Amino acid sequence: MTGVAELLDAARDEAGEVVATSAFWLHHGTRLAGSGTTYRNSYVLVRVGDSFGACAFETGELDPAVCAEASGAPLAELLADAPLPLRIAALDAHLAHRRPHRDSPEAEPVTLPAGTPEVRAAARDAAVAGLLDIEPGAAVALIGVVNPLVAAIRERGGTCLPCDLNLRETRWGEPVSRDSAEVLAAADAVVATGMTLGNGTFDAILRTCRERGLPLIVYAQSAAAVARAFLGSGVTALSAEPFPFSQFSADPTVLYRYRSEGAA
Repeated sequence: MTGVAELLDAARDEAGEVVATSAFWLHHGTRLAGSGTTYRNSYVLVRVGDSFGACAFETGELDPAVCAEASGAPLAELLADAPLPLRIAALDAHLAHRRPHRDSPEAEPVTLPAGTPEVRAAARDAAVAGLLDIEPGAAVALIGVVNPLVAAIRERGGTCLPCDLNLRETRWGEPVSRDSAEVLAAADAVVATGMTLGNGTFDAILRTCRERGLPLIVYAQSAAAVARAFLGSGVTALSAEPFPFSQFSADPTVLYRYRSEGAA
């Protein structure tokens, strides 16, 4: 696949008479202990059969009222005509339904422990950083900043180049760029959130990593099955966390790690 548009076209051809059983949205805010940052995230979700697809969206980008019309709508229509975050959620649901993460022989299940949000976030972000094979001092572009992942990259010997559309600085006062091209130009490796699929920046990141031969690790609650489609074709490794996400539970939950053939 060259990019997301081609994947959407293929999914529309495959969708047939399938309908989206339900579509809904969630808004979630949290502040981890010791942090001055409150994370506020909104998600749109689509269910197809036994699988959910998800995509985060920015405030004002999507009117949650569209979920009422999308529930029970033909999947092919959502893939073709819906706002981008809803199209990505529908695509994610379609791909996850065709090949659930829990049934994938390529996936490595990682159980996040029961506990507080801090304990679970640290375990999740350590699992993501564990996919990163870097030399000490390597510059790692982090596109989509969460502070525990900044720390996890450091612990593996990397120098973090943070980039985010909303955060202005990390927990430690480091400036956060708004320009992904800026951090990509200086990077030896890239870690990007699945939200890049929902805001339309993923294809440019993928293209740069392909052209420069940069390892690209995706950590995805948004569009985890969509990112999986590019594994071995620009995406080096993936941490896929399908809905329901870890922040919605204090009990053990599972994420799935993938590595492309030949990746460490």
